[in-house]
Amino acid sequence: MSQLKKGAALNYITIFLTNVIGLVMTPFILGHIGKEEYGIYLTIGALVGTISLLDFGLNNTIVRFVAKYKAEKDKTGLENFLATTMILYLIISIIVVIFGVVFYGYIESYFTKMSQDELEIAKVIFILLIFNLAIGLPGGSLTGMCYGHEKFVFPKTLNIIRYVLRSLTIFTVLLFGGKAIALVIIETVFNILIIATTAYYVFNKLKIRIKLHELSMKFIKHIFGYSTWIFVFALVSLFQWKSGHWVLGRICSPEVLTIYGIGIVLGTYYGAFSSAISSVFLPRATQMSVGNASNEELTSMMIKIGRISFIILMYILIAFTFFGRQFVYLWVGGELGEQGSFESWVIALMIMVAYTLPLIQGFGNSILEAKNKLSFKAILYLSFMIIGTIIGAFLAKPYGPIGMMSGSILGWLIVQNVMNFYYHRTIGLNIIRFFKELLNKTIIVLLVVIGISYLLNFIPGSGWGNFILKGTSYTIIYGVLIYFFGMINFEQELFKNSLKAVLNKVSKK
Repeated sequence: MSQLKKGAALNYITIFLTNVIGLVMTPFILGHIGKEEYGIYLTIGALVGTISLLDFGLNNTIVRFVAKYKAEKDKTGLENFLATTMILYLIISIIVVIFGVVFYGYIESYFTKMSQDELEIAKVIFILLIFNLAIGLPGGSLTGMCYGHEKFVFPKTLNIIRYVLRSLTIFTVLLFGGKAIALVIIETVFNILIIATTAYYVFNKLKIRIKLHELSMKFIKHIFGYSTWIFVFALVSLFQWKSGHWVLGRICSPEVLTIYGIGIVLGTYYGAFSSAISSVFLPRATQMSVGNASNEELTSMMIKIGRISFIILMYILIAFTFFGRQFVYLWVGGELGEQGSFESWVIALMIMVAYTLPLIQGFGNSILEAKNKLSFKAILYLSFMIIGTIIGAFLAKPYGPIGMMSGSILGWLIVQNVMNFYYHRTIGLNIIRFFKELLNKTIIVLLVVIGISYLLNFIPGSGWGNFILKGTSYTIIYGVLIYFFGMINFEQELFKNSLKAVLNKVSKK
């Protein structure tokens, strides 16, 4: 199996482990450090994550340029490029530390709803995370060098090992009374170990050398010119997932930040499933675009991928709509209480609803990337994410975390409607046909499933046994109805072939 295929397989393993371990560890961590410290941990993490934008997309740029110089067999150019980026990273790390020192002095005046003890915890976490960021940005470039050399297996395997060992260490430390600061110390130790291990692999196994032959401002401008749109999309992600923590951190207590953070965690798990499907189709989109595929052919591929994502996402969305409130209460309700778990469920549900259409149309983003048409989407998203954050800030004062998320969601919904006009008018995709064929056969089945799911909620009981009974019944009903009445022939064959492949592998073992 090639490095690329192995790397893709490891990607799915990573997604699975991240979601499953995350679901298990979140209530465990919350129960041992408390909702106040957990809220501080999330908020300071989001704040320092903002400073990580100073990377300016250089890590992605490294992958591209290393691959370019390797293909051209330009050893001198590669050495000079890597030396230049390391100088840039050194400057960035210094700036990160300066930003950290400056903001450290404002922590007490910014987080006005924290007690003095909570502020002391926040300060220690902040210092540790700034250190992590200062070493992590240049350390991440080592992984970029591996990817540029098409060596995916080592860094991805190392990341999986790190995630598992880190989770086991956190579990052990918390059992012995560790708190939020202990979590960050563990993260710091593992970061240092990963950077050191990756450095050994890069310099001793791949034999990569870094040497400055010439420092050219023109060359530096060329590097940043490529990373500009990567940086813009990083800004978009920042306003989507972290801006709420800035706002709520200023006006709310730490436990409110935990409620908001739990809702976002669940919402992002939702997106991981569909993204894992659509992200592998970029090479096909590029191939079809370069091969002058017609707009109808591109639309057909978008429909094919969109329907698969739609079927998976509707299974999750309907289940979370009817049984999600019970799940969140059983999952973290002991710490958040009934009202807190309700608000986390509402926030997660809002994200899922707003996130569904962008995920279903993920192939459209691949087409934009293949056609080099991402600039419009980048500027549009950034503009409305900023507007959504401002609206959310106003709504957060009377309505708390739900108000904050409402503003962000409004921005998402406007952007996606505009993007559908852009796909239809400018890119030439047949969006009307897309929605007609997306809902073909599935819409009736989904309405029936919604009705049955509503009735399943009347099964008496409230514990995990009751939830598992509802979830199992729902899964069987959804699977049978969608397979026999909601899928077209291609989707049925895809499902049968995938199931046969899994069964064959199991029987061989």
